[in-house]
Amino acid sequence: MTAHRKPLEKYRRIVIKIGSALLVDRKTGLKKQWLNAMCADIAALRAKGVDVLVVSSGAIALGRSVLDLAPGALKLEESQAAAAVGQIALARAWSESLSADEIVAGQILLTLGDTEERRRYLNARATISQLLKMGAVPIINENDTVATTEIRYGDNDRLAARVATMTGADLLVLLSDIDGLYTAPPHLNPDARFLETIAEITPEIEAMAGGAASELSRGGMRTKIDAGKIATGAGCAMIIASGKVDHPLSAIGEGARSSWFAPSGSPVTARKTWIAGQLLPAGTLAIDTGAEAALRSGKSLLPAGVRQVTGSFSRGDTIAILSAEGREIARGLAGYDADEARQIAGKKSAEIAVILGYAGRAAMVHRDDMVMTASAKRETDAVRSDAHA
Repeated sequence: MTAHRKPLEKYRRIVIKIGSALLVDRKTGLKKQWLNAMCADIAALRAKGVDVLVVSSGAIALGRSVLDLAPGALKLEESQAAAAVGQIALARAWSESLSADEIVAGQILLTLGDTEERRRYLNARATISQLLKMGAVPIINENDTVATTEIRYGDNDRLAARVATMTGADLLVLLSDIDGLYTAPPHLNPDARFLETIAEITPEIEAMAGGAASELSRGGMRTKIDAGKIATGAGCAMIIASGKVDHPLSAIGEGARSSWFAPSGSPVTARKTWIAGQLLPAGTLAIDTGAEAALRSGKSLLPAGVRQVTGSFSRGDTIAILSAEGREIARGLAGYDADEARQIAGKKSAEIAVILGYAGRAAMVHRDDMVMTASAKRETDAVRSDAHA
């Protein structure tokens, strides 16, 4: 079935990326009125049951303004100093604006490495998930103060896409100073056509991405298309829209021009395909028949159902799950290191804290991090079909 654009409030979880130039003016600093309007839009979406995460650029730009640094390129250490000062001001601004609607902001500083190395990926995802459960809005930015390479402002497009896939979002909204994708850079080619719907990011679509930008935000359409490839490939739709108007999210909902990129599939299917097909198991968990039945009904694997642990793996590594007969029935991401898994195998979740000395996760492998193998899925579907016959 072909996916179609739908109203923002119909999405379950939205990641919004905001470019530096939208938040910060070179001469006057923070655009407080714009930020307040954006937060009102976020509050309206949350009131309709939508989870909202924000990937906010602007720390370096705001730090430049606070420190009154001269225009032009900054040295690496100057960028890091500006980020250190700007991040405090940026977090405070978001917190104050969201509090007008009694919303709590939670700050998360990430690098791309945090979303690629699996242990750090799981920790970051768990923290963000907990913030959302508590009703807070995560405000996420790249950790520019500790960057070891030249800081590139456009990286937040890709970071936002990785956050979207990491958190299972079904929509990524990239707000910038351009209202969408054109067949050529519109400021250079008056004949450039606007593209409202992009069913797939083909080489031709990639070729349309121009280079763009301002002193505050050097990321152009190229990084947005890169972000689109990450997001849509994991089953997350993407919108590129102008953020230069007040209430930009409301404007999208009211039909303002924007480009919509169709997802390639559902987030769960795409991510679980990645778990099942692209990673080699680092170990195995042999489980009992009760645990197998629980997995087939869509539940997580708890320590109590694990009978044997083999291999040397770390939390976040891919492991195979074996039935009582020794047949692989699923793969998933380990919730514990191998040594810890051996200690708690066969134990109740309530005993984990006593055995390990800390309150770990209840699941050995969470259902969101697990995919049944093809043969096991067919058997499960057959059982369900018989049950409804």
